Amino acid sequence: MNEINVIGLGGGDIDQLQLGLYRKLLQEKQTIFTRTMDHPVIPTLQEEGVTFESFDHLYEAEDGFREVYQNIVTQLLEHAKDRSILYTVPGHPMLAEKTVQLLLEQEEVEVTILGGQSYLDDLFTALQIDPIEGFQFVDATSFLRKDLNYQQHLIFCQVYDRFVASDVKLSLLEDLPADYMVTIVEAAGSETEHIRQVPLEELDHVMEISNLTSVYVPPAPEALLNHTFTRLREVIAILRSPEGCPWDRKQTHESLRQYAIEEVYELIDAIDNQDDENMIEELGDIMLQVMLHSQIGEDDGYFTIDDVIRAVTDKMIHRHPHVFADLHVDSVEEVTKNWEELKKEEKPGERTSVLDGVPKQLPSLAKAVKLQKKAAKTGFDWDDVKDIWTKLTEEVDEVKEAISIGNQEEIEKEFGDVLFVIANLSRYYKVNPEVALNRTNQKFTSRFSYIEEQLIKNQKDIHHVTLKEMDELWDQAKEREGLE
Repeated sequence: MNEINVIGLGGGDIDQLQLGLYRKLLQEKQTIFTRTMDHPVIPTLQEEGVTFESFDHLYEAEDGFREVYQNIVTQLLEHAKDRSILYTVPGHPMLAEKTVQLLLEQEEVEVTILGGQSYLDDLFTALQIDPIEGFQFVDATSFLRKDLNYQQHLIFCQVYDRFVASDVKLSLLEDLPADYMVTIVEAAGSETEHIRQVPLEELDHVMEISNLTSVYVPPAPEALLNHTFTRLREVIAILRSPEGCPWDRKQTHESLRQYAIEEVYELIDAIDNQDDENMIEELGDIMLQVMLHSQIGEDDGYFTIDDVIRAVTDKMIHRHPHVFADLHVDSVEEVTKNWEELKKEEKPGERTSVLDGVPKQLPSLAKAVKLQKKAAKTGFDWDDVKDIWTKLTEEVDEVKEAISIGNQEEIEKEFGDVLFVIANLSRYYKVNPEVALNRTNQKFTSRFSYIEEQLIKNQKDIHHVTLKEMDELWDQAKEREGLE
């Protein structure tokens, strides 16, 4: 059976090539396949009569590295049908060499790794870093920003040219400042080794095309990582620690309840005001509540933030089979229906009533809508919205009747019925009554504040002006809103 023998040429010149591999290459009578001719060992071997066939032309023919690597493997397998072949790659075959990984995954031809020298030892020496402190090795042509760990020594290999360097730079600039110093290492361990430090923003300005270029990003100070989840978790843990804040240490799930409610309403205000900056702040405050409750759970030994994240992730995947599985849906209505069915699967037998699951602490208007929605799913609903409007008229008449009688308890009950019907109307028109009323409260506050401001300007006491004067100012406030 024919096979493909893979040799790594090392990370530098001929002096880094192992003696046994050097002899193996010299003894090869047929053309040797190489991923690229752009390596300092290749010219030296050519001078000694070794012939190579490279795949450099594929880099210009394809749009991305993935396609290039796949095409290289396809051609190698085709050549291996006729005879065993020798294939060389820069560095070590098992270090950041995608073509070798693809060869090992296939079963058509046997693949043997003959060895090579990794340039990591020379790289650590050149940078004078100890990988035991934490080290991440990243392929510059294929990585995700979310996977980068800035708390460790971070090295990008295969920074072939300015285009790759530019991609690396743009990703790093999402997390690090433009003047953050990074190190460019060229041909580590060889006679042509060259090391230079540059500000991150200049990374792609000084890059030269080379297969032997790496970029080193030193661990970032904690102050630069305040935007990361890991740092937030550390801060909350410190606040709750014996050396932390007395107030944070004192908090319990029960003592924090009021803040959760307040923060949600403050977020709603920010959304209504279309205030993005305030939304960032208020979303952060809500996240703070999640983190504090989770840290309390961890301190008490019951649960951690990992459990919280796992639970919501599992839930989202389970309730979206049309995204994460093979279920097909054609409308939002189908998604909603599936969602409710999947909820029942998750908690079988826990709820005996259709109305179970409505939070006790939910504001009354919101609770009314929730109850009506649940009841409507059984068919207990109005056939026509006109009937709801008729019902509202009936309930208003009953309020008037209760008022005429003077029965305070009945008045309260009948007002409750009116509000319940209004909540039902808002549900029909897909309006959240809590949000709607909150907007009206804000509008009233804004207009009444305008009245106060104008009266103060005119040196008038609000308690001693006529209703007519205030009405005129109210109308002015309305006109001003239309101009804004």
